[in-house]
Amino acid sequence: MKFAARFLAIFAIAACACGPAFAEDGERDPSFIRFGAGFYDVNDDMGAGEFHMEYISNSRWWVFNPFVGFMATTDSALYGYAGIRLDLFVGRRFVITPSFAPGLYSDGDGKDLGYPVEFRSAVEFAYRFDDRSRLGLSVYHLSNASLDDNNPGTEVVTLHYSYPFNRLFD
Repeated sequence: MKFAARFLAIFAIAACACGPAFAEDGERDPSFIRFGAGFYDVNDDMGAGEFHMEYISNSRWWVFNPFVGFMATTDSALYGYAGIRLDLFVGRRFVITPSFAPGLYSDGDGKDLGYPVEFRSAVEFAYRFDDRSRLGLSVYHLSNASLDDNNPGTEVVTLHYSYPFNRLFD
């Protein structure tokens, strides 16, 4: 719960400091296909490699962008999720993106997170290139929010690349 409170405080500060969810040039970013890799369970002794792929829509739900993704670890843990994210531009090149996504988790041979329903809260720091693609670093927390007595949670650090979806078919 302390992590959630910290996440919300960082989100509020970032939202006030960074301004609207549009780039300085006023143009909305495209949908993205995002893929990446990282380290799962950085805060405990069940570390594993993490790989993920996401589709990030450029449609708007108020100020949020919906997204859907899938994560797998080298310990055969799997997590499918869907949620919302908010791009906060710092100038033209830098983007801070908090996000939240509920999903379904299977521990495979990896860390038991206590319940199949897990919640992912994340913050991403990315650099935006001229073609709108992004290279970013994310930190996220995965937890069942005390839906079960066993709620160890985990933290994950990932490096990822977001490629404009419409350019896949050009």
